[in-house]
Amino acid sequence: MSAFISTFDVLFQLVTISKVVKFGRKKGKKVSLTNSDFWRGSYHIMTLYGILLSHGKSGRENDFILRGDRKVPLYSRVVEASPIKAIVLPVAGNNVGIQLREQDLWWKDFLSSANCHPGSNSYIPIYQPAESVTNILFSSGTTGEPKAIPWTQLSPIRGAADSWAHIDVRVGDVFCWPTNLGWVMGPILLYSCFLSGATLALYHGSPLGRGFGKFVQDAGVTVLGTVPSLVKAWKSTMCMEGLDWTKIRSYASTGEVSNIDDDLWLSSRAYYTPIIECCGGTELASSYIQGNPLQPQVFGAFSSASMTSGFVILDEHGIPYPDDQACVGEVGLFPVYMGATDRLLNANHEEVYFEGMPTYKGMHLRRHGDIIKRTVGGYLIVQGRADDTMNLGGIKTSSIEIERVCDCADESISETAAISVAPVNGGPEQLVVFVVLKKGFNAEPDKLKTIFSRAIQSNLNPLFKVNYVKIAPEFPRTASNKLLRRVLRDQMKHEISVRSRI
Repeated sequence: MSAFISTFDVLFQLVTISKVVKFGRKKGKKVSLTNSDFWRGSYHIMTLYGILLSHGKSGRENDFILRGDRKVPLYSRVVEASPIKAIVLPVAGNNVGIQLREQDLWWKDFLSSANCHPGSNSYIPIYQPAESVTNILFSSGTTGEPKAIPWTQLSPIRGAADSWAHIDVRVGDVFCWPTNLGWVMGPILLYSCFLSGATLALYHGSPLGRGFGKFVQDAGVTVLGTVPSLVKAWKSTMCMEGLDWTKIRSYASTGEVSNIDDDLWLSSRAYYTPIIECCGGTELASSYIQGNPLQPQVFGAFSSASMTSGFVILDEHGIPYPDDQACVGEVGLFPVYMGATDRLLNANHEEVYFEGMPTYKGMHLRRHGDIIKRTVGGYLIVQGRADDTMNLGGIKTSSIEIERVCDCADESISETAAISVAPVNGGPEQLVVFVVLKKGFNAEPDKLKTIFSRAIQSNLNPLFKVNYVKIAPEFPRTASNKLLRRVLRDQMKHEISVRSRI
């Protein structure tokens, strides 16, 4: 069942929350949002904006997190980690029998306390410099420790501008994207809706099942954002069959490299509507390459740099390829980038993004870490992270290329993850393929190793071979569903190290 909240009602709640947060707190104080899944809908949105209106920096946490059918305790972790005051929001039902600390409050009591504070229910804005910090996000940590990234007042404007220019979000749209406030797409989704005049569609539940698809149908969603692994799950389980998604006029996808067959299936749900691919980062508050409605789109590819962005593709010596040449290399971003961070709270910004990067036409290029392929037709395809590049027999390749071949090598395969590890005693890197099997299928690692090796040798390079195959029930992922290859790599390094000592 869908419920609608008017802009007036949202504004009234925001002012109420702002009033409570501001009481007894100085301007600029930091407030933490712990687990901001949009599964609790408007509560999370109002909390974030109430904090911003009170001139704090984005506390509030859930008693537990719902992950499919599982309950993951959260409040108890917050209690262990911090003595600060917590505002607790029940995920299901009322107060679910959890005993709060003396200083903590339930969400309902927190809102009621607004009546105890003096002041009107009108809001008077305070003007801040453009570079003032509004909220702090953490990077996903797929290749290293998460970075604490402050967003300024320019960051929301940049994210919303990209959504308008590339995804074509506008007044009258109903915009939905399964995400959370801890992932960059959460704030971008909010700002995109409220700055463009679109309606924000929030689903209370897991986006993996038919319930989400029915919500998309009943809410009349016109712009749907996705993550490739979500689309793969919808397609493989056939849970969206029979639903009417024909009101969708624009899709967007980010977070992972898209699968062409999955994209074709998704596009067919809405009269073969184009899918706008987006690739960027938390530190950019947007994407540096995207599709757009003005150019023909190709599944799993990007048609241009994003609005006002510039980049070059570098060869192994750090020399940029000509802009019209088909090539593969690490991307170097132009340093002037509206909305991008100019500082990190737990790392050296200069060292992370600029140290060791070449100069191009007088500009010190900014590091992003993606390996990009430019096709003969000028389209761009992400080949993975520079951190995920492997050297097999003296030939560089990416995890993404290996996985594309292995995913289609056998009918039992649901998904694969490719990594390389160096032998304990030295020598060439060894290729390891982790596998998640489809439900109802069984397979032997040795048999899959042979199948994968043949497929890779036929489609990529006859000199490549798979050294290990590991079957896993699921892959480690971030909260935004990004694959954590570094965790798999660490697991395999440990296993090989133990074997060498036996």
